[in-house]
Amino acid sequence: MNSVRLESSLDSPNPDHWAVAAIALALQEGFDLHYRLFRESSRRAKIHFIDGDFHAQRAEVRDRIAFYDLRVIETADRLKQDFNADSLPDATWSKVKLYFIGLLINHHQPELAETFFNSVCCRILHRTYFHNDFIFYRPAVSTEYIESEPPIYRSYYPIQTGLNTTLACMFTDFNFELPFTNLERDVRRLLRALHKFLGRWPEFALNTQIQVLASPFYRNKAVYIIGKAIHEDLEIPFALPLCRDAEGKLFLDAALFEPWQISHLFSLSRAYFLVDMEVPSAYVRYLQKLMPDKSRAELYTMLGLGKQGKTMFYRELFHHLRHSTDSFVFAPGTKGMVMIVFTLPSFPFVFKIIKDVIAPPKEVDRSIVKAKYLLVKQHDRVGRMADSLEFSDVALPRERFNEELLEEIRQLAPSILEESEDKVILRHLYIERRMIPLNIFIEKRHDEEIASVIEDYGNALRELAIANIFPGDMLFKNFGVTREGRVVFYDYDEIEYMSDCDFRRIPPPPAPEFEMSSDTWFSGNPNEVYPEEFGTFLLGRPDVKKIFMQHHADLLTVRFWQHAKDRIKQGFFEDFYPYPQSERFAKRYPD
Repeated sequence: MNSVRLESSLDSPNPDHWAVAAIALALQEGFDLHYRLFRESSRRAKIHFIDGDFHAQRAEVRDRIAFYDLRVIETADRLKQDFNADSLPDATWSKVKLYFIGLLINHHQPELAETFFNSVCCRILHRTYFHNDFIFYRPAVSTEYIESEPPIYRSYYPIQTGLNTTLACMFTDFNFELPFTNLERDVRRLLRALHKFLGRWPEFALNTQIQVLASPFYRNKAVYIIGKAIHEDLEIPFALPLCRDAEGKLFLDAALFEPWQISHLFSLSRAYFLVDMEVPSAYVRYLQKLMPDKSRAELYTMLGLGKQGKTMFYRELFHHLRHSTDSFVFAPGTKGMVMIVFTLPSFPFVFKIIKDVIAPPKEVDRSIVKAKYLLVKQHDRVGRMADSLEFSDVALPRERFNEELLEEIRQLAPSILEESEDKVILRHLYIERRMIPLNIFIEKRHDEEIASVIEDYGNALRELAIANIFPGDMLFKNFGVTREGRVVFYDYDEIEYMSDCDFRRIPPPPAPEFEMSSDTWFSGNPNEVYPEEFGTFLLGRPDVKKIFMQHHADLLTVRFWQHAKDRIKQGFFEDFYPYPQSERFAKRYPD
């Protein structure tokens, strides 16, 4: 249909109409190429899983992030070269958008194509156009009821074949091309877990069924089967992680039924999933019903569609601004030396701006900080590092800015600030979900209330180390506590790979008087790390020190850090489970 429309446009005697059609089609071709490559990358996840090549799996997630920007640049360059797109009149761009909408009528990813259109146009047009009729400020094509072939989920009816047989078929229908270690045992364990969750076995109802998303979700060493069971008015979401044993055979590692457990799988502090989706909007809609606390922006992002996540977030932000009146203010916590951090109290996110001049002892600049944030986005965040949405040229209402905050931006980050009569335009910023800074959490609580977060802080350091990340600045102020009480790192300007660090013991002082000096007698070169020092600046409070030493005394020794570094250099790929160890079947049902 699109080719017929273009041919009729080319036959038109109106050269402007010909250009409009050709530009719109070039934009569609650019997007279609991007999404074809995206799906090919997602499909390779199955091959990596079958081969047990988890380093390739991780590289696939990392490399896929760059696909979008490369296609946007290629398409923008093509439009400039072939159509002088950067000098087209306004009327032509308006017609291009309308023609492009026509191309999306039967498209399976219209919302993604609209975002791609915006990205290309924003590389070509001046920023004053960003909020007008030339881009998709709001969606123009509905994503409701887009048909996928095959359908996005399969339905099973245990009343016909029995629950055991139904569950076994559910697993084998995925055709993972690997044998199960013991599928009968896995089904038995799954039924035991479900019985415990329900507390009883209800009789099958007329509508009893099991729905399973047709594409599995790959990440790290696991593949997840996600869906829900329906019984009368009850809907039970589930996520079933499958892993490979030492012989390359499959086994069911756990069964997650609680919405909060499934929500943790999709936390932005974790690596993105690899999922082959013909109609991504349908997957997002299905997942949001399983996890009502997750926004569509978060779900698109976790499915590897970060640009669409940013688009959805941007719309959510401006919708919220229209329906609120509070002001942007400094975010709670200790002011940093590298970033200006502010928040809108009624909106659960923080906005971070890199300062123009970063005072000593920090030895970083804007380019280094941006590189650190990119490192985190491309790395497996193992549930311990906050993901950031990076934006350019964000225009916010001037009237919503606290004057003290605005003055600090003028003084410390003037290069990223542009002001108009009614707008504050920020040329670059990061946005992250707001957390309670760990130092504030500890200051306001005592005894049992802080025991769990101090223990989890140590766990965070361990998991980051195993994932080849050394935080650099380990002070409590650089960590946050999530709504679920999980400790997450969010200050990246001193982050380093573990493999690049030199972990050392503190050498004995050359003379007794050196111990009384405020200066160190050891070199402290940039890559040298002395774990014995950590306790000095972290554990000043006795109750905090007692809890930390009870669980994590080895983190103050060189041995732990050097051992973790050695395993990384030897190529070990550690297991990271986004669910409690207590949920693993090997521990729950060791039969």
